[in-house]
Amino acid sequence: MSSTTDTATNAAQETDFLTLNGTDYIELYVGNAKQSAHYYKTAFGFQGLAYAGPETGVKDRVSYVLVQDKVRLMLTTSLKSDSEISEHHKKHGDGVKVLALWVDDAYDAYEQTIKRGGKSYMEPKTITDDHGEVCMSGIYTYGETVHLFVERKNYKGAFMPGFEKWESTYNPEPVGLKYIDHCVGNVDWNQMNPWVKFYEDVMGFKNILSFDDEDISTEYSALMSKVMSNGNGYIKFPINEPAEGKKKSQIEEYLDFYEGEGVQHIAIATDNIIETVTALQNRGVEFLNIPGSYYETILDRVGEIDEDLAPLKELGILIDRDEEGYLLQIFTKPVEDRPTMFFEIIQRKGAQSFGKGNFKALFEAIEREQANRGNL
Repeated sequence: MSSTTDTATNAAQETDFLTLNGTDYIELYVGNAKQSAHYYKTAFGFQGLAYAGPETGVKDRVSYVLVQDKVRLMLTTSLKSDSEISEHHKKHGDGVKVLALWVDDAYDAYEQTIKRGGKSYMEPKTITDDHGEVCMSGIYTYGETVHLFVERKNYKGAFMPGFEKWESTYNPEPVGLKYIDHCVGNVDWNQMNPWVKFYEDVMGFKNILSFDDEDISTEYSALMSKVMSNGNGYIKFPINEPAEGKKKSQIEEYLDFYEGEGVQHIAIATDNIIETVTALQNRGVEFLNIPGSYYETILDRVGEIDEDLAPLKELGILIDRDEEGYLLQIFTKPVEDRPTMFFEIIQRKGAQSFGKGNFKALFEAIEREQANRGNL
């Protein structure tokens, strides 16, 4: 074997030191988990999966776990006013605390990331019950957000030890949400590149796409973004930072109201965005309004698509194309009172990009909402 091949092999092995199988779950700290769970069931079609609280031996918090296909959301509320969870919620409002990643070996994932500079959040531990064992460990990322590494190959229960199956008589139909496509983080001024380096050095990710303030700008505001992806592409974390503009950017608004860095939005994939968004709108989910003029020339830009344009226009679904195909995407308004976290619904028809051609229309729509709030 040549030295060049040796080098390439070693580089590949080094890059794959942290094998991630996908997103295990996303945990939000919220003000009222019971009511939040009802909202996500009613509005987004999630099903009850598991529950932890005083009835299961957990005395300081309650957690409801919801599922739809491969998407798992955990909603957690503290039962004490002086807890870390309560302090987090007091500062940030409802928001993402944990981006949990599914791994084969949680102990090794911890060792690999800590020795490369990761800051410990949870030392490796194994928790057990009658259904088996789950191994977990964790590190901090931007703001107060953390990555937990979850190893569950030896577990057969509903979710993990400490939880019991959540039985409910209220189970609205799913809306076709399939899996987590990507999660976007907002970081402070001049912090995008340091966090890009963190994901490269500590977790072995690659920067697969970059957008500067020329790509993502309007008359009033701008931002910059870099997309980080792990080796197999199962985990993608775009990272945004503000850029100079005439007025306050959406990233600055987020940082002001979240009072720090955190997860801006969760993008969830669907196989039929028209059906999914129709169902979501019928259940009261609010989406950003896109002007009808966007659709007058859209097919000139993206070319032929399989879908009829009329329902896409009616629903406000955006379209973009790259070398590998096209995508359809739409963004909700913030799903809490603070203008912070929101959701994206995305259907990929071959495209692997993130809708660069839609940035201007999208951010103008966000600016209209900002102006309504008096924050532009």
